[in-house]
Amino acid sequence: MKLYGIANCNTVKKARQWLFENHRDIPFHDFKKDGIERKLIERWLEGADWQQLINRKGTTWRQLEETEKEAIVDKESAILLMLKKPSVIKRPILETKNRVTIGFDEAVFAETIQNEDA
Repeated sequence: MKLYGIANCNTVKKARQWLFENHRDIPFHDFKKDGIERKLIERWLEGADWQQLINRKGTTWRQLEETEKEAIVDKESAILLMLKKPSVIKRPILETKNRVTIGFDEAVFAETIQNEDA
């Protein structure tokens, strides 16, 4: 299991706090500091749609030029954007051997971890 995100993101902070309170020591990868590779994004996309991974409500998306936004039309264009601007990736991402969870929801995290432990 691994948690991905950006350390100063409020939603990531909530997820990490929840994991701490539930005694789950899960490695954290800050893709803004530690980088992100195409292979990792492609792995996430095996279990999620590319549209789920793009955070269209975030500052990074809102700051894009309209032409840049309009150019995101498929998986490949989304991957290129995520590699260029990792902060456009919705976060956190909890990756287990069987599942990719995008965003933070306590119930979903609890279920994902429970299933992983089973």
